[in-house]
Amino acid sequence: MHILVTGSVAYDYLMRFPGSFKEHILTDALHQVSLSFLVDDMTRHWGGVAANIAFTMAKLGIRPRLMATVGRDFNEYREWLEAAGVDTSAVRQYHDVFTSSFFCNTDKENNQLASFYGGAMMKAREYRIADLGDYQPDLVIISPNDPVAMSQLAQECRERGLRFVYDPSQQIARMDGETLHRDMEGAFMMVVNQYESTLIRDKTGMTLEDLRRTIDLLVITHGAQGSTIYTNGDVLHVPAFPAENIVDPTGAGDAYRAGLITGILKGMPLDIAGQVGALCATYVLENVGTQNHVYTLDDFIARFRQHYPDYGHLDRLRT
Repeated sequence: MHILVTGSVAYDYLMRFPGSFKEHILTDALHQVSLSFLVDDMTRHWGGVAANIAFTMAKLGIRPRLMATVGRDFNEYREWLEAAGVDTSAVRQYHDVFTSSFFCNTDKENNQLASFYGGAMMKAREYRIADLGDYQPDLVIISPNDPVAMSQLAQECRERGLRFVYDPSQQIARMDGETLHRDMEGAFMMVVNQYESTLIRDKTGMTLEDLRRTIDLLVITHGAQGSTIYTNGDVLHVPAFPAENIVDPTGAGDAYRAGLITGILKGMPLDIAGQVGALCATYVLENVGTQNHVYTLDDFIARFRQHYPDYGHLDRLRT
């Protein structure tokens, strides 16, 4: 099965300031700000929504093809993804820019100052699925990316009759209602969180019922309250998978998407596919970084069965 994952690839640079930002910000001098914070530590993590989704799908035994635009500093990241089981042959590298990067400084009160460098991601609008030649994906995942690129990919999928998942999430704020309404048309599935679903409805004027009629499979996540899957008039509530120790929520939604989609591709019932996604999310919650979760398929299946019956469906991950 040929799975094409499109979207962002980025480096996450996480820093920690031992003091409090508010002690150094003068509210009566905000018209002329010049601040510098000496941090105690900095860690770099692999990131980007598309790369995160592809990484977790690979851990579940699928070899997805990643389609993204990256910069001249991608070589080490490519080796990491290939070693994890991700096909990076469709990653287009530009040597005049850097890979997208997220810089975040967090103080002792968990306040954050952050910047995002779009870099090579902004060139994604120059890249089409047609550029991959005769390659015919069975499923295309359209995850957050350059907004123009996302619209173009959705249109290309409709024109070519390609089955696609629409995941606008972080880019919803950059899109107007007309764009969102148009780009979700024809999608096999859309996955958003509760806040994002409300924002989509506000921008498009659509009701929840309108979304259900437009999308074959609508999935809304609710964090610690699990997720809701709407399909064919049915509503399935999937609980969050119990965590041993929650460390950092970053990337949990990406892992959920990867597990859910993998379960569906493997022919599992929707409730079990959702629970697979929930367990993937929990593994990420228990680690710092979006691609630092480690487990074998046997580990994954055994942990799942400690909490939920799967009636043998998870054995399909081994095939």
